[in-house]
Amino acid sequence: MRPEVAVFTDTYLPTVNGVTYTIEAWRDCWERRGGRMGVVYPGSDHVPSASEHPVTSVPFPFYEGFHVGLPRVPAAVRDADLVHSHTPFGIGLAGYRLARRRDVPFIVSFHTPTSEYASYLFDSRLAAFVERVANGYETRYLNRADHVVTPSQSARARLLDRGVEPPITVVSNGIDVDRFAPSDGDAFREAYDLPSGPLVGYTGRHGYEKRLEDVVDAAEGLDVSVVFGGDGPARAALETRAAEADIDVRFLGFLDRDELPAFYSALDAFVFPSPVETQGLVALEAIACGTPVVAVDAGALADTVEEGSTGYHYAPGDVSGFRAAIRRTLDERARLRTSCLVARERMSVERAVDTLESVYRVSLEQY
Repeated sequence: MRPEVAVFTDTYLPTVNGVTYTIEAWRDCWERRGGRMGVVYPGSDHVPSASEHPVTSVPFPFYEGFHVGLPRVPAAVRDADLVHSHTPFGIGLAGYRLARRRDVPFIVSFHTPTSEYASYLFDSRLAAFVERVANGYETRYLNRADHVVTPSQSARARLLDRGVEPPITVVSNGIDVDRFAPSDGDAFREAYDLPSGPLVGYTGRHGYEKRLEDVVDAAEGLDVSVVFGGDGPARAALETRAAEADIDVRFLGFLDRDELPAFYSALDAFVFPSPVETQGLVALEAIACGTPVVAVDAGALADTVEEGSTGYHYAPGDVSGFRAAIRRTLDERARLRTSCLVARERMSVERAVDTLESVYRVSLEQY
């Protein structure tokens, strides 16, 4: 019999990002295996299922659309056998208290390097202070865990360098390889009136830390069109930069999850310049659809994209190198597509939850 797990997160539906998708996918997989995984998250206009438990939340003043949940423990999860926190803040504190009150294992996932967002939210002097405080607090929180889970080797190395003491296991976020498979990209282009020539693009949250303007800069000088799916606080600045560029740039806005396989399949290359990823879930989704990825050689993307197999890298800040990597990927598109499809199965959420379940089992045995 699988343990009953209580998950605590400050990021959940209707917010669309990698953390949300990962929690939802793990929860669904866990329940398919006969387990129970209740998700505690900030209250929103999302209509909860039987295993979702919203708590009172307040708007986060520095980031539009983000809410912070108050540290509450709903009655539905108070008898959990194990607590798994996906946040060091707000709701994550409630998860810690529940684990210690019940004397059960406390697992923490490290998804996002909180301190690296400071420079996009505050001026330089305040940002440096916020970074120090955030790093220190986050490390103390992680050190309260019985086991830490992170999605990539690079993220694990970062935590070890910061002095995180509990065991750290790499558990890929995983993707639904039944959903993310080659689809009708031509139909997607037709539906959105996209050109028939070479197409590169990105979908996901438009955050300043993602450095999406680098995509526009790199595409200038190439015979390509650029397409952005998704939305976020940096979109207005990105649209301004695109309007100044001498290339065709399209903004599609939020795409329904069911549309994403066709979106990825319509692209000749998925471009991902964000240096702050701890895995980069959309890169895995693109690869599973047979689309190679051009990614910055920083953070988890250095590992997520296999050089010369599922795409190519470029050095952080090197726009000409980014342009050259896009050009090379387009030239080798057919070969890279074959390599991407070979890599599909090892990226599945089922494999990810196999590893996660072993972390849970060992933690319970050792507790």
